[in-house]
Amino acid sequence: MAKINIVEAVNSALAQEMEKDNDVIVMGEDVGVNGGVFRATDNLQKKFGPNRVIDTPLSEEGIVGTAIGMAAYGLKPVAEIQFSGFLFAAFDQLFSHAARIRWRSSNRYHVPLVVRTPGGGGVRAFELHCECPESYFAHMPGIKVVCPSTPYDTKGLLISAIRDPDPVIFLEPMRIYRAIKEEVPEKEYTIPLGKAKIAREGNDVTLVTYGAMAKYVLQAAEKIQDKVDAEVIDLRTIYPFDSEAIINSVKKTGRAVIVHEAPKTSGFGAEIIATINEKALLSLEAPIVRVTGYDTVLPMAKLENYHIPSEERIIKGISKVMSF
Repeated sequence: MAKINIVEAVNSALAQEMEKDNDVIVMGEDVGVNGGVFRATDNLQKKFGPNRVIDTPLSEEGIVGTAIGMAAYGLKPVAEIQFSGFLFAAFDQLFSHAARIRWRSSNRYHVPLVVRTPGGGGVRAFELHCECPESYFAHMPGIKVVCPSTPYDTKGLLISAIRDPDPVIFLEPMRIYRAIKEEVPEKEYTIPLGKAKIAREGNDVTLVTYGAMAKYVLQAAEKIQDKVDAEVIDLRTIYPFDSEAIINSVKKTGRAVIVHEAPKTSGFGAEIIATINEKALLSLEAPIVRVTGYDTVLPMAKLENYHIPSEERIIKGISKVMSF
């Protein structure tokens, strides 16, 4: 097995699914000749041609709207939106059409669409490039939301997303696109959507996270392992999310810390806390702590690292819940 990063894992998954299924189409701004802004679609047009790897106009609403039509017709489009902040231009297409066609048609039609986009911050990009929109789409019935954190998970989850009969928002962790390399099978494999991963076993506190934050939560857990035995749950899928894995862990540890990049208010951490309170309240030995981005617009480069949860902030959150 070769050691590859997340960008290479995306490319591998796309190439294998396109090879396997002629209905799989890749489309988006600069995905063909240039191989995508992050080179995730590099060489795919050379291999599969411009009719299957399509360079589109600069119109996110047009990209997603066209992809929805393709999917309803029977194709399996994978649409790339260059940055997650641009995804809101296509919000109406996703909310009013992609998420509802199965319901609207009484199950006669479905939309096997994947919308890939790099999410989160930490790369010193311009305004509207670095956003964390997962909660918007998790609140949209009919849409699945996936947030991988490693190359291995990225490939397996993306293949599952492409094969899923319903629309999937696939938020790739831009901050760690090339920060992690690990062995990934060259052959195809799948990871089921909606199934979390116990990234680190522990007994003292449950740390729940996803996306780029998983790397930093694991690093924080390792730093304090002599004092606190932390269990780390990487959700991998935001909607549907694996509530059973969280509840089982909290019942074991009695404490929980939720970590995500998105702003605190109405962030997905609130849904996780509500679920714990509904199903494991009597197991809690301390109030649940959230370590998140702030309720502000993501700041420009000089202040970006103050906004995004750091190892130090994660450790402080763990200390707070452990000292209650």
